[in-house]
Amino acid sequence: MTEQNNRESSAAVRIALLVLIAACAAIVIYSILHGSSTGAAQGADAAQETGTEQEAGAEQEPETAQGAEEEQSEPLTAYWTEDSAAAQDLREYVAMVTDPSDQANYIPEEDRIAVFDMDGTLTCETYYTYYDTMMFIEYCLHDHPDRVSDELKEVAAAIKPGYLADETLARNFAKAYAGMTMEEFYDYAVEFGKKKTSSFENMRYIDNFYLPMAELVRYLHDNGFTIYVISGTERTTTRAIVANSPISDCVTPNHVIGTDFEVKQPGHEDESSNLNFKYENGDELVLTGGFVQKNLNANKSIYIQREIGQRPVLAFGNSGSDTSMMNYTIDSRNPYPARAYMVVADDPFREWGKQDWDTKSEEYRKKGYVPISMRTDFAQIYEEGITKSSEQYREEDWQVTPSEETVPAEEEEDKAA
Repeated sequence: MTEQNNRESSAAVRIALLVLIAACAAIVIYSILHGSSTGAAQGADAAQETGTEQEAGAEQEPETAQGAEEEQSEPLTAYWTEDSAAAQDLREYVAMVTDPSDQANYIPEEDRIAVFDMDGTLTCETYYTYYDTMMFIEYCLHDHPDRVSDELKEVAAAIKPGYLADETLARNFAKAYAGMTMEEFYDYAVEFGKKKTSSFENMRYIDNFYLPMAELVRYLHDNGFTIYVISGTERTTTRAIVANSPISDCVTPNHVIGTDFEVKQPGHEDESSNLNFKYENGDELVLTGGFVQKNLNANKSIYIQREIGQRPVLAFGNSGSDTSMMNYTIDSRNPYPARAYMVVADDPFREWGKQDWDTKSEEYRKKGYVPISMRTDFAQIYEEGITKSSEQYREEDWQVTPSEETVPAEEEEDKAA
């Protein structure tokens, strides 16, 4: 009985051991299986996280590119130098006056008026002088010498660098175009612009806009400013130049103010008053050869008041004849923050500028103007391919040829003999 009990006890122990072994094996197998699943899940989670990060990175790349694009498209960086103090001042001013939350400095859009002189401010005036002066010379000496007197030809031929662009000369301009309709005069101003100047390589007269200033006009226009061109050049000529320029969609013809020549209807040129006749269907408007007013100095501020009716908040010029316009803009009675900027022609390398920066900038700052250096503020002045010629002025280009009908008869007889 005892032996039998011992055998039964041994069998029970073996069975217990087998059960224990099986249980342990089951636990190990479960652990392995559960661990693999967890690892796989963790791996999947990690992969998912990595994929998410990669997707996030992919989403971030366009943002980085967009950020770079935004950085590149910062206002006044295409043609202005990166460190231009004048450009930075303009950006800060525009940001300030267009911010509605800045109640002390905000300017309503209808009151954002900017006025620009043209010659030397927006456009070249060194080939070798103003557009309208070169046009007068070309008209009298090359294109239509048959239409003008020898006196006007002599005036045209005598215009050399350093000449005086005064009212007397402007009156001669008016005389030269007498009899032309306003359409004919406009068309001639456009056609003249297609001629090439000898003062620059690869430049037509109409390619005369300073690219940084054109960029500035567009920047102001895009920020709700109304742009006026206030020029000493005759008004129709100025309109023709602006209409064929990079700022043509920013300045409408009625926003051009310039020197005025007398205009009447054919047959009424000698009438003392325009009240003595009326315009009828089909009538023309013609230049009489008379002169009305030169738009320089005090006339600029007077014309602004007369034709705009309120003070601008920005003014841009380049010479003493613009100071009245500048001072009118920054007058202490202006209800809005106002600035005036002066372009200094101090670049003798890409342009024919001869002004001394230190002298002119100090002079302008004392008057309350912000100076702009063509040499250091303008990264590029003209379109690619336009460069300064070896000579600014060639006298042989402007020789006067007297009309045959005006040669005295005795001289003709001498020639025949």
